[in-house]
Amino acid sequence: MVWLVGAGPGDPGLFTLRGKEVLEQAEVVVYDALVGPGVLSMIPETARLIYAGKRSGNHTLVQEEINRILLEEAQKGYRVVRLKGGDPFLFGRGGEELELLREHGIPFEVVPGVTSALAVPAYNGIPVTHRDFCSSVHIITGHRRSDNTDDLDFDALVRGEGTLVFLMGVRALPDICTGLLEAGMPPDTPAAVLENGTTSRQRRVIATVSTLPEASARSSIQPPAVIVVGPVCALAEQFSWYEKRPLAGIRVLVTRPKELISGLSSMLRRQGAEVLEYPAISTELTEDRETLDAAIRKLEQGEFDWLVFTSPSGVRIFLEQMTERCDLRALAGVRLAAIGRGSEKELRKYGLKADFIPSVYDGRTLGAELAGLCHTGERILIPRAAAGNPELLDELSRGDHLMVTDLALYQTLHRAPRIMEETGFLQRENVDFAVFTSASTVRGFVESAHGIDLTGVRAVCIGRQTQREAVRFGMRTWVAAEATLESLVACVKQAASELGLCEH
Repeated sequence: MVWLVGAGPGDPGLFTLRGKEVLEQAEVVVYDALVGPGVLSMIPETARLIYAGKRSGNHTLVQEEINRILLEEAQKGYRVVRLKGGDPFLFGRGGEELELLREHGIPFEVVPGVTSALAVPAYNGIPVTHRDFCSSVHIITGHRRSDNTDDLDFDALVRGEGTLVFLMGVRALPDICTGLLEAGMPPDTPAAVLENGTTSRQRRVIATVSTLPEASARSSIQPPAVIVVGPVCALAEQFSWYEKRPLAGIRVLVTRPKELISGLSSMLRRQGAEVLEYPAISTELTEDRETLDAAIRKLEQGEFDWLVFTSPSGVRIFLEQMTERCDLRALAGVRLAAIGRGSEKELRKYGLKADFIPSVYDGRTLGAELAGLCHTGERILIPRAAAGNPELLDELSRGDHLMVTDLALYQTLHRAPRIMEETGFLQRENVDFAVFTSASTVRGFVESAHGIDLTGVRAVCIGRQTQREAVRFGMRTWVAAEATLESLVACVKQAASELGLCEH
């Protein structure tokens, strides 16, 4: 089966719920150049990727090849998603792609997408209809035919007296404006060209239909951009909102593991940042299942007094494994320690509450303060990463004959998202900040950042240990005041303000 899915204009928050549901089940994804990286990051790692990007004058695949690929992949029995920027039935040639499928009896579904014709003006404060100005909107392709001709009826467009929205028309902008003027449109009619709408690189130029080509050239506007013509363009400054958020215009790379990434991403997006999810590490249960089984049996038998967690991943993985073998009642009488708020929050998902959290969220402080809290001979189980920080054990060893079991629960793998590697995103795009929540995320990022000048990376780090790792690779660093996601977001805002990257 083939799903024709509209990816929206760029902001992953505008991707539809149905689109995400379909994409997560895809086995083959045929995607376009205008699909935003936030949506691309939702593609399953197991899906096969086929790039069918089209830019003005540069087509990776001609339309007939794309049609054939969709047919052949579906005939092999795969779940095929054709992922297109915007809406697939609005100048997306979606109908052409379905014709061949229909001829061969291949079932298909169309998942509409948010079109840039409406979303990009909205993100720039331009309502395409307003009863004080106009009662209709006309969406027109500004894309010229291969012989550089077009068949636009400018007289009809001017007579309609509605808002005109031209897609794919940047290169034809002078001809569009000339055609409107020659058809009788008043030269002082407000007009706008809107570049990279709904992303951190969004820009707009507001002028009149007579001056827009010159103003656009002066600002070096490049595709993708939307052209809007009509009195509603005069409302842009009055109704603008996107750029007024604290982190508007800032692009942030978040490197947390995939299962933990959404919380931090949501917090940054609420502040106006464009977030690119780049999980630089993943976690995998170690192969030593016998030691894990033995530790859980001892828990059931009441042979531990403390269970100590040093990361949200440790909480999730251990409790998942534990509840497969027994239930949470095995923790009756066991006190729980968490290294910080993130681990505590993960505990709460299982209905558990930490009995102890250190005053500073790092291994050294956790070990020192816990050692002072424990009684002679107490038994401590620490399920954590195989390459755990030794400072925790060093501090606990100073306690009063404490019996510590350091359980190598999971291993950390350095694994960059495949879609980012295949598209060469890091090499092509500028990122304002990379946010690191552990030293391992720094190392994972470095291993995948082929060809990147690491001295140009601005690293926002959750703690000193993470900062030391970033500095080791020559990155410029900022450190959060506390080891919390809220403090990380505040640190990004502070760094952006210091560098003059935002006005807030």
